[in-house]
Amino acid sequence: MEDGNLPTVTIYTDGGCRPNPGPGGWGAVLLFPEREPVELSGAEEETTNNRMELTAAIEALRALPSPHRVRLVTDSEYVKKGITEWLEGWKRRGWLTASKKPVRNRDLWMALDAELARHRVTWEWTRGHSGDRYNELADRLASRAMGVPGLPLDDPDAVHLFLGVAWSGTRDAGGWGAILRWRDQEKTASGRCPGASSNRMHLVSAVEGLGLLRRPSRVHLYTVSSYLKDGATAWIRSWKARGWRTRDDRPVRHADLWRELESLGRRHRITWHVVDEDTGPAEIREAKRLARAALEGER
Repeated sequence: MEDGNLPTVTIYTDGGCRPNPGPGGWGAVLLFPEREPVELSGAEEETTNNRMELTAAIEALRALPSPHRVRLVTDSEYVKKGITEWLEGWKRRGWLTASKKPVRNRDLWMALDAELARHRVTWEWTRGHSGDRYNELADRLASRAMGVPGLPLDDPDAVHLFLGVAWSGTRDAGGWGAILRWRDQEKTASGRCPGASSNRMHLVSAVEGLGLLRRPSRVHLYTVSSYLKDGATAWIRSWKARGWRTRDDRPVRHADLWRELESLGRRHRITWHVVDEDTGPAEIREAKRLARAALEGER
């Protein structure tokens, strides 16, 4: 069958693990013309972020019963560059890198290469956690697949901080809410920010919530945002070392808030927990309600 006669599909994929390496999950959304989206997901007990990103693409392509023309959208630069820049060289060198070292995750790259021979795939990169509807859905599928770790909600000597945000493009504004608990004491706070994105509101919620603490504390922080958690635990040190610039030498988005969060992270001992809004602690939903009320101008 000629390429022009192949059926078409758009696929969004995502994968990750907590911690890295550790238990992981992958998710994929398949968008066929005039059909409901198809959702796929899976998990592994011990893996890495990159292996889950690769697995998501492999399993999504394997799910197609016949050759297709595929637009595959990923937020993994590792996967995108591997396919478009590195793969052919690896194969010519017998699955060795340019420095003559064995290619990492060779088994998955070979499996993905086999699927590429079956389909006609166009690759597209999208920035993660930037509001892309189906990228966000793939991220949620991956997060749910990897399972929910136990939460230390009964740790009596630590502060427990629950964060929620709301955002409206029509209002061009966002709201944040925070619930802070220590033993039998509780404090709540919320606020509204004009012209703020969803990701910025997650940062604001963390900065404002931690700002409620009057002395250095041991904190369990609960959020629905993996962007916030990954930034605070994995990316922020490198950004700071590069003068608050990304690996491709671009200014870090929301650098003002990341600087504040980095300072607060040195003041407090923070353990980060990403939770699901529907199945996580009730305080997460209450913090979201506070954020929504602030966005709408309610007291």
